[in-house]
Amino acid sequence: MSKETNNKGEVVTMSYTELMEATSKNSVNNKGNNSVVTLEKIGKAFGEDSSLGILCVSDVPNFVSLRQRLLPLSRQLASLPPEELESVTDEESGYQVGWSHGREKVEGGKFDVGKGSFYANPLTDDLLSAIQQRRALHGTEEDVCTEELERVAKENPAFFAPNVWPTQSIPQLESAVKDMGMLVHTVGCSLAKLCDEYVFSQCPTYNPTQIHTVLQHSLCCKARLLHYFPTTQQPPSKGGDDDFSDWCGWHNDHGSLTGLIPAMYLNAQNQEIPSPDPKAGLYIKSRNGKLTHVSIPSNCLAFQIGETSQVHSGGILQATPHAVRGCRSHGGVEGDVTRESFAVFMEPEYHGDMNIPEGKTVQDTQRKDAEQFLPPSVRTLRSRWKYGMNFGEFSDATFAAFY
Repeated sequence: MSKETNNKGEVVTMSYTELMEATSKNSVNNKGNNSVVTLEKIGKAFGEDSSLGILCVSDVPNFVSLRQRLLPLSRQLASLPPEELESVTDEESGYQVGWSHGREKVEGGKFDVGKGSFYANPLTDDLLSAIQQRRALHGTEEDVCTEELERVAKENPAFFAPNVWPTQSIPQLESAVKDMGMLVHTVGCSLAKLCDEYVFSQCPTYNPTQIHTVLQHSLCCKARLLHYFPTTQQPPSKGGDDDFSDWCGWHNDHGSLTGLIPAMYLNAQNQEIPSPDPKAGLYIKSRNGKLTHVSIPSNCLAFQIGETSQVHSGGILQATPHAVRGCRSHGGVEGDVTRESFAVFMEPEYHGDMNIPEGKTVQDTQRKDAEQFLPPSVRTLRSRWKYGMNFGEFSDATFAAFY
């Protein structure tokens, strides 16, 4: 397994203007109108063996101000008294709604105490009610009957539990999460059009609106506000994958597309500072095993491909393992620094299909030569996804494998 790092590896970047011009010419009913250069960027970011599975969109309107408004609230939330955090903790959902700290297991079966998370759906406060209202509006039962939908919702609170908000302690958190979450979702839907066009150019049997249709239709969207606690003194490096995962363990995102906000580092005085440790931050492994330290500019919104798009594209697009390395303390300020971040996981609804294009095989979705470079904690896709599964079943298999 490759241990080579490429410090501050170059991330494929597309301006918001370029994205909007490309997608305005490329309606969901239009095929192949975009420039070769634009589609080459999609391929370089998501479709090659050397791809990092990430693409940045620069200069999105209102993005910088929304980031400044949202991320400091992550630290404020994590600093609330335990009884106030308990009021926004939802055990029934498996801690997939509201506050979660020390509930998830990471590498080695240890409980993750390095970060705290706040989960919410930025598109709707109550997913089941929103789906029912959509059905009533359009007069259709869509994928499943109403009784089946209600049964699934009752049995899967991790998907369907309503949002909870700290309305008394931090009343501004709800609007900050929703405003940023909806912006990420909107830009992500536009990017999905280009992903569809790229895959269609490589696979004529591909549904040319697959990913965009999933994201545009689905109300199942999960935002995660993350607070990484200060790291303690670290032992000497052992030279393995775990050197890069003390703040967040190695994993693949299992949804369709993840929007990622550039992290904000705060010192003990709650002031934003540059990362005090040049080796801290996001690390990604390409499918050919190269380890890269990635830096996302503060004016860029990043997007990472998830395993659902990997399946839908028959392996043309591929998710990449990534982890977060904490600020190591060397007797300076590093040990007092926290990291604040925000991610939006865009994915199908529970009954969404997990089908591959005609002519593609299960083996195409993840080749054996790519599997050999997965970190030990990242389970292979074929061990969790089986043909005929829906997205809910795939999610259940994924959580069972990791947690």
